[in-house]
Amino acid sequence: MEPADTAAAPRTAPARIAEVFVAFLALGLSSFGGPIAHLGYFRTAFVERRRWLDEAAYAELVALCQFLPGPTSSQVGFALGLARAGWGGALAAWAGFTLPSAALLIGLALGLAQHAHWLESGAVHGLKVAAVAVVAQAVWQMGRGLCPDGARRLLAGGAAALALALPGLTGQLLAIGLAALVGAAALRHLPQPASSSRALPLQVSARAGRGALALFLLLLLGLPLLAATQGPGLWPLLDGVYRAGALVFGGGHVVLPLLQGATVGAGHLSEAQFLAGYGAAQAVPGPLFSVAAYLGAAMQAPVSGALGGLLLMALLFAPGLLLLVAALPFWARLRGRAGARAALAGVNAAVTGLLAAALYRPLWTTAIHGPADAALAAAALALLLWGRASPLPVVLLAAAAGAALAR
Repeated sequence: MEPADTAAAPRTAPARIAEVFVAFLALGLSSFGGPIAHLGYFRTAFVERRRWLDEAAYAELVALCQFLPGPTSSQVGFALGLARAGWGGALAAWAGFTLPSAALLIGLALGLAQHAHWLESGAVHGLKVAAVAVVAQAVWQMGRGLCPDGARRLLAGGAAALALALPGLTGQLLAIGLAALVGAAALRHLPQPASSSRALPLQVSARAGRGALALFLLLLLGLPLLAATQGPGLWPLLDGVYRAGALVFGGGHVVLPLLQGATVGAGHLSEAQFLAGYGAAQAVPGPLFSVAAYLGAAMQAPVSGALGGLLLMALLFAPGLLLLVAALPFWARLRGRAGARAALAGVNAAVTGLLAAALYRPLWTTAIHGPADAALAAAALALLLWGRASPLPVVLLAAAAGAALAR
């Protein structure tokens, strides 16, 4: 992407918004494997192939989103769409990435579950194996660009070890925080990659950031008041779903207990219905937060059907996206300072290490069940790295191989 094109990205014609939607729709239809795999797919699509941004800007964006509540991969996608085509591009990116899984899950909730045997098929397993190869490619290439010296390789290795020793969000945040401190203290005089000086063009004004924060707080504080005054039914449900998205770090799996309390605990769904939706959400492409679409569609009251599903899904995503918009003006100013750039160099190395840790757990441990799976992942990685193949045909070949191996 040329610099002039980058600068013009936030003010674009509808054609640029359509470009963003089509790009993210393709990912929404094919991105299996959970949020870590999604970040690998995003990197391949927008850093390597389309060159909408560089490695350092991408790593910084991932680090910011990991610090915020909400679904990290959807926040990263929203920001990429915002940088490419303004607010319309941000909504197009979110819709393209999210609607395919939402449509599948709403369809299952409305009575298509009897046809859901494909969710456990060999083809779907092959797609999960392909996700391992995509993330492995991202780790290799991010490591080459963001860890060019021994100090940053050591930081990446330490971050990976810490994430594996302390699974979950605690280890991730601790690794990023420590890497930022070490980077600020020790990396000021190291040569930085040329790409690290180039920011992602997220032109969010301080006024827009304050407005997003105000709306976030209005919903966070206002919905409980409505729930208390209006009695059981709609408002307590909306309050519970919004709080689940507002107060939980770590993505879809962490948010599920709160969603269970807001739906099953309130008597809107049975435990069996909830677990069926959770299982289906893990087997479809796209973000796990789309499970809210299933939950809303499966209810009889106070919401139901496709509209109910879309309402709950939008409410679950809203707090994380509002907080991202609120944080972006501060982030854009902070990264311009010399000390912050050194800290970000450490953070970039840590993000590479965290991605490497996630490549092993949960991706490898859940997708690779034997030598045949390992060989398929290695073949897919070879096609991506040395064959320079596009991810789409590699993913399709992996799905076909998975189906053949399952026979």
